[in-house]
Amino acid sequence: MQQIHRKLLVTSALPYANGSLHIGHLLEHIQADIWVRFQKMMGRDCIFISGEDAHGTPVMLAAQQQKISPDTLVFQTAEEHKRDLSDFHINFDNFYTTHSPENEALTALIYQKMKDKGDIYSKTIKQAYDPEVHMFLPDRYVKGACPCCKAPDQYGDNCEVCGSTYSPLDLIDPKSIISGSTPIEKESEHYFFQLSNYSKFLHNWITHDHHLAEEISNKLLEWFKEGLHDLNISRDVPYFGFKIPETKNKFFYVWIDAPIGYMAAFKNLCNHRKQLNFDEYWSNPTKTQLYHFVGKDIINFHAIFWPAILKSAEFRTPTAIFVHGYVTVNGKKMSKSRGTYISARHYLNYLDPEYLRYYFAKKLSQKTEDIDFNIHDFIHKVNSDLIGKLVNIASRCASFINKKFDNKLSSEALIPKLIQEFTDKGDEIADNYEKRDYNRAMKSIMELADQANQMIDAEKPWLLIKNPDSIQRAHEVCSLGLNLFRILMIYLKPVLPITAEKVEHFLNIPAMTWAQRQKILLDHRINTFTPLLQRIPEETIQNMQTTDPIATG
Repeated sequence: MQQIHRKLLVTSALPYANGSLHIGHLLEHIQADIWVRFQKMMGRDCIFISGEDAHGTPVMLAAQQQKISPDTLVFQTAEEHKRDLSDFHINFDNFYTTHSPENEALTALIYQKMKDKGDIYSKTIKQAYDPEVHMFLPDRYVKGACPCCKAPDQYGDNCEVCGSTYSPLDLIDPKSIISGSTPIEKESEHYFFQLSNYSKFLHNWITHDHHLAEEISNKLLEWFKEGLHDLNISRDVPYFGFKIPETKNKFFYVWIDAPIGYMAAFKNLCNHRKQLNFDEYWSNPTKTQLYHFVGKDIINFHAIFWPAILKSAEFRTPTAIFVHGYVTVNGKKMSKSRGTYISARHYLNYLDPEYLRYYFAKKLSQKTEDIDFNIHDFIHKVNSDLIGKLVNIASRCASFINKKFDNKLSSEALIPKLIQEFTDKGDEIADNYEKRDYNRAMKSIMELADQANQMIDAEKPWLLIKNPDSIQRAHEVCSLGLNLFRILMIYLKPVLPITAEKVEHFLNIPAMTWAQRQKILLDHRINTFTPLLQRIPEETIQNMQTTDPIATG
């Protein structure tokens, strides 16, 4: 295990402010939240931030459709996102927004630093323009047939059928998705960041010091085969975003100020926590550590553009970027039309959020693999593992301690060797958490739960309790069972934080830390046991599937 004394800043990607969250979004936030909670249990100084990704054409157009201002839309969406994330027990130190004075100031500062370095230039380019709505069109706002394979209904940047890349006006019969009109070609001056200046730096950064998993590094190296293209950092009016200083009608491309939003969210937190020092975390060099959790669809922005921008502006670069795959539902891509779309709120209307946290943990590893939310597998894992194995230990033992032994655990520890085996396993489980191999951690924890249940089955306290000669043994067996259960809950606390709080109250103990697994509760008074988690009945899932997730989401 790595040392305890570490200062970590952890981010999850910023949810975009033009729609509701679904369980695919939650995968990342849950993955990051588990890791942060584990770090804090280890006694490390760990700060967790995220926020609303507020700018760009989609937000502007969505606001127009709803006949509200972009600011209003961003505020409303952010409030919804914060509620959903909070209800899934995602515990941010700060959830902010990219549409903030801190972000505007930092974006202008970084832009000026890049200019001073000689990394910014302007040139006139030709773009697709919608003559009806009088605006330049982002690539994905143009659709038509692929110029290579002739596949219909393809976006203006690449073909999802043959994989070809092209310009929007290369499409066969291109149409604006805003107005349906045929785009025309129009010239406009734009500002570019000379990404090509950082080819050598980026190649080294991507392939050294474990910034990325090897499979991600290898994928990103494909970008270098034909040379890195400079990045267009400007957008034309109309656009919802920050105006580029000293220009009349140019705005920063959303993917410039969005990652700077991590810095801005931390800057805002520093304003509220005076003990925090912005420069300690973002200056170069620094002894602090910066970790980003992102999806594989945005890795190029985080692992190519972002480190280069930070390097140009002389800020620190990320310690590591952790990349996850997509979420499918019953083996199919999430889709409203196919009925495989599950919004965060629709899930919460029917099921305990900790069940999804556990299910994702059961499947998450270091690898960038897609995860399937299979309804029947989900029910089985929750009912078998959490109810049948974990909670079963507490419910079997607590009733005897509550009813027969005046809520007090025994003064002697039965089977010290078994207790030691449980506590020794903590190092391996901690290492799996650190490496984000949550699936291995869950497997080890459930194997220990099996051992605890086997011990109870072998000892049969329900029979021991009936004989005066063996009642003390029953007391020690049930006390041992609850001590083993406590160790298991320490290991599961990053995944099941609310259940862990209930267990802390039930066992009458302070907030559990990783180091406390070494302690045994002897001659200790507990509280009356109340059910911790409920089995998922089949009808709950049936009701969830027959209700329209779009309407309730």
